[in-house]
Amino acid sequence: MPELPEVETIARNLRRGTDSAPSLIGQTIQNVRLFWSRTLAEPDADTFQGLLPGQKVVEIGRRAKFLTLTLSESILVFHLRMSGDLRVEPCEFPPAKHDRMVLDFQSGWRLGFNDTRKFGRVWLVNDTNSLFAALGPEPNDPALTPERFYEMLHERKRAIKPLLLDQHFLAGMGNIYTDEALFRAGVHPLRSSETLNLQDAATLLEAIRFTLALGIEANGASIDWVYRGGDFQNHFQVYQQTGNPCPRCGQPVNKTIVGQRGTHFCPHCQPLKGN
Repeated sequence: MPELPEVETIARNLRRGTDSAPSLIGQTIQNVRLFWSRTLAEPDADTFQGLLPGQKVVEIGRRAKFLTLTLSESILVFHLRMSGDLRVEPCEFPPAKHDRMVLDFQSGWRLGFNDTRKFGRVWLVNDTNSLFAALGPEPNDPALTPERFYEMLHERKRAIKPLLLDQHFLAGMGNIYTDEALFRAGVHPLRSSETLNLQDAATLLEAIRFTLALGIEANGASIDWVYRGGDFQNHFQVYQQTGNPCPRCGQPVNKTIVGQRGTHFCPHCQPLKGN
């Protein structure tokens, strides 16, 4: 599943353009082709196809793992889930096998939403307040100080790995970047959140921000057929490194299951303490 750095990379590419496709900023939607109506979470298909033509892309951004296209009259929101992807291609290209929706622009380019497993969803809303109301803070939010993060950790009293994956607690974290950040901070994935002191919380928050920054700089991680073009997989410290020597101490990296998620860590560098 694309996590914060991958979604941020997609948003950046749509906003700035790439060597092979233009920016979508300023592009006007001419036509909507919907190939699987259940891709839409809101509104119904007829309303959706009736509202979009003529609207112009004004801004492209991200909130948690949601990608947002602010249009001239409404906001188009994508959640890629397990296998979603967005491609900018010439309209003359035939739709790809698993395209669920295509937006044709007056310029002759199109935005295709491809989703093999059909878990991704699209919303067209007037504002995102209700859609994003339950999300936790962004990891890089200036208001998220080490002191506030410490308070949040002590309010929950949960194992730290599943807590960081909880989008209501902290928005945008996924399995890859959580494992990597916990390793950098020296925190065991099963450690209970209320056992972290203020310095532990500050170290973990710094590790989260550092890891995400590395991921964004590398255009995310490409570890399967879903997301392409990233390089962060070549910089993994523990994720998918089971049995390989820890880059710090040389002992083998372990893999276990935490909260039904495969979890990678170094038992020497991330001792379980305080529980």
